[in-house]
Amino acid sequence: MLKRILERGARAFGRTYDYDVSYMLDVIETSTSAGLRLTLFPKLVGYRGPKPGQGVVAGATLASTVNGDCGPCAQLVVDMLLQADVPAAALQACIDGRAQDAGDIGLGFRFAMAAITAAPDTDALADEITHRFGRKTLVAASYGAASGRFYPVFKRGLGHGATCQRLRFAGAGDVLVNAHG
Repeated sequence: MLKRILERGARAFGRTYDYDVSYMLDVIETSTSAGLRLTLFPKLVGYRGPKPGQGVVAGATLASTVNGDCGPCAQLVVDMLLQADVPAAALQACIDGRAQDAGDIGLGFRFAMAAITAAPDTDALADEITHRFGRKTLVAASYGAASGRFYPVFKRGLGHGATCQRLRFAGAGDVLVNAHG
């Protein structure tokens, strides 16, 4: 019974976001327990912090996902952020390499990329986030910076990786993202 519930939930998610959930169904078929854990992962890492810092967290999540993927996972995150009323122009600026022009979203994007690559400016960006938004936003942005990479890596590990694709920003233009060089 739990297996059927998980499968229905995965299919509904796929329909909502026009997203291929075959990897989710594969995990559920392989192990109901593993499928249940997959559905719980967003709850474990989904801390978003206080409302004023939501743009920073959105940017961090976008950076982490794009760094790990240039296909359906990146598009899914873009779609979810657009649904949460994150401005398309700011998201596209980050993807275009103009994160400094994307306000708080760009700050989160730059922070995540710095943290992922162990860049020298990671601490300065963390200090700026903490100073402007508080430590809770820094914690939330750190979750975003780390967790966005989970799904692309997990999917590739299962043999469900996808090729790069053009990201759609709700009419703001298309940008081909190739996070893997």
